[in-house]
Amino acid sequence: MEKKFEYQFNNSLGILFKTYYGLITIEDIESSWEYAFENGLIPKEKKGFILDYRNSNFNIKINEHTLIANFYKKHINIFGNYKIAIITEEPRDIVIPMLVESQDEGYSSKPFSTLEAAIAWILS
Repeated sequence: MEKKFEYQFNNSLGILFKTYYGLITIEDIESSWEYAFENGLIPKEKKGFILDYRNSNFNIKINEHTLIANFYKKHINIFGNYKIAIITEEPRDIVIPMLVESQDEGYSSKPFSTLEAAIAWILS
């Protein structure tokens, strides 16, 4: 099975970067986070998360966005009170993060088209 994600923690920024590759489904999103939980890839000293979808595309039905928001809420012990920036470049891919943002509760998410803007928001 091809790896569809990788994690990198930037110590100086305090941001956990998660980069996705290829077509991404709800199952890919959930299983990649489960992998991070099980392998201790999410540092306690984080300031936020940047999810980079510039090398991927969503293969997700519009109404499935609630599953993503529910996943974050189910794991509020990890995501609670943190910012989750989602970077997408293709217009059709920004719809999902915009819909997830509308469901935010206990955490904050926001779509961006540039890495610089995403970092600035996380650190603000």
